[in-house]
Amino acid sequence: MKKVSLLLIVIIVISYLSCERDDICPESTPTTPSLIIDVYDFDDQESKKNVINLVISGVDNDDVLSGYELVSSNNIVLPLKTTENTTQFILIKEASVNDNGTPEDSTDDFYDGNYDTLTINYSRRDVYVSRACGYKTIFENVTLTIEDDTDNWILSQQPLNPNQSVEDETTTHFNIFHQ
Repeated sequence: MKKVSLLLIVIIVISYLSCERDDICPESTPTTPSLIIDVYDFDDQESKKNVINLVISGVDNDDVLSGYELVSSNNIVLPLKTTENTTQFILIKEASVNDNGTPEDSTDDFYDGNYDTLTINYSRRDVYVSRACGYKTIFENVTLTIEDDTDNWILSQQPLNPNQSVEDETTTHFNIFHQ
C-alpha cells in the first residue's frame, strides 16, 4: 500500500512540475489585431468628427458588429477575416430602425440611413506567438476602398503609412473624412 501511495505522489508531483507557465495564454498577449480607423471632418481635416447613429455590419451577413448599433463615434475598430484576403463592411450614417410597418414584429426590421461600403484588401501572414497562444495573423499591404455610390458620406480615406500593415491595435491605421 505504501508503494502505491508513493507512486501516486510521484505521479502527481511529476504532472504538476510538467505544467509550464505558458500553458495558459495571458490576456495581455497580443493576438490577431483589428483595423483601427479614426474619423475626421472633411472640411477641417485636423478635427475628429463623430459619425452620428452609426451602424456597422458585414457585407456577408446582416449581423451588426458588436458595439456599433446606433452609436456616435469618431473611432472605428474593424475585425478582419483571417481566412480570406478581403473583408467588407457596410457603415450606415444617421441610421434609424424601420419597423417595416409592423412594430410588433422585429424580424422584418431594417436600418434606414446613408449606406457606404468599405472594402479592405490585404495579404496575410501567420506568426507563431507561443505554445499556449498559438498563432496570430498579421495583415500586410492593407488597402481601404470606399465603394462609390450616388450619395457617399465617406468622402476620402488616408492610410497612415505607405504599404500599411496591421500588426497591433495600439495605433490608427487609416483616417476617413466625412461631412
